[in-house]
Amino acid sequence: MSDILNNKRLLLIIGGGIAAYKVLELIRRLKERNVRIRPILTKGGAQFVTPLSVSALAEEKVYQDIFSLTDEAEMGHIRLSRETDLVLVAPATADLMAKMAAGIADDLATTTLLATDKPVLIAPSMNTMMWEHPATQRNLDRLQEDGIGIIQPGSGDLACGEVGAGRLAEVPDIIRTIENFFESRRAQSALTGKHVIVTAGPTHEAIDPVRYIANRSSGKQGYAIASALVDLGARVTLVSGPTALDCPDGVERINVETARDMNAAVDAALPADVAVCVAAVADWRTEGCAEQKIKKQGGGLPDLHLVENPDILRALSQKSERRPALVIGFAAETENVADHARAKRERKGCDWIVANNVSFSDGVSVMGGDTNAVLLITEEGELSWPEAGKDQIARQLAAEIEKKFRQQAEQEKK
Repeated sequence: MSDILNNKRLLLIIGGGIAAYKVLELIRRLKERNVRIRPILTKGGAQFVTPLSVSALAEEKVYQDIFSLTDEAEMGHIRLSRETDLVLVAPATADLMAKMAAGIADDLATTTLLATDKPVLIAPSMNTMMWEHPATQRNLDRLQEDGIGIIQPGSGDLACGEVGAGRLAEVPDIIRTIENFFESRRAQSALTGKHVIVTAGPTHEAIDPVRYIANRSSGKQGYAIASALVDLGARVTLVSGPTALDCPDGVERINVETARDMNAAVDAALPADVAVCVAAVADWRTEGCAEQKIKKQGGGLPDLHLVENPDILRALSQKSERRPALVIGFAAETENVADHARAKRERKGCDWIVANNVSFSDGVSVMGGDTNAVLLITEEGELSWPEAGKDQIARQLAAEIEKKFRQQAEQEKK
């Protein structure tokens, strides 16, 4: 079985039709494939399936009301529409299709559909006469012109007692269409076949057999970036310092401990098309590691002489023949984030810098946490991405990398 759906994010909008009962089975089958589902249940959909049943199967909160102060404060229709890989409307009723075609936004579902910048698939379901009506077919044509994907309804016995087209596609057919969508996106990506090196996590610099110099990095952001790049067809080598994370599917991981180990592993992994240096490499190490545990000696401090570690980002940026076409660094700062990041980009010689503020806020730091807010600094300008899950930040960065390679390919064709 293909793993193409593993860890994909699906925003599922459940329309108001009798076929909504099939969506419960769809959720079950998608969860078996490790799809992360956020459900929006329309007012009509709630007449056929309950929020409790949808929530229990999706293992997620069910969103229903655009005027809910709690939902809008915690998530909001804008974030719902953006923090996903695909939007699926099932069942898509004639009414819902008409509103989508006309750009009407009068509830949470239609407002989210109008606000999304992500691909949308719809699975229509309705009476045969409604499906074949010229108005519905006009709406269908308009939706396809707008780039909406259609999962064609089946034919057969309908709930109303009539026979004909209009049945919601069967669950295996819907899942197959979703698989085909992601397979197609991967095949069309400008990163397909490109080799990307990602560094992640901390490094541990030994002082003696039991102590080391390290930092608070968990590796979560680097691992998420590696996963997002694989989803876009890249061949990813993840050079990872010590972490407690599982290796993302489809990623080749090389485990290292020290900055020197990481430097050697990165050099051995070349050539590469892209290098993304996310790892929080220790700037210094002790000149030598004590062979035995250093003991306290009457209150006196041990004499630890620090020396600089290799500068992996600078070394990659300044390589001549084996320099990746795109070298990206990270700047973890606690003050004057933008200024320090711009200066780092110039000093290191890398193409892009991803800057973030890692100072503590309410006792929580980005390092080790699950969210991030970054400033992407490139030769063409700056992009500010507000706080979001690290997987969302990773997908945004991967999309920017893919966009750059696609633009380069288009220019080469001219």
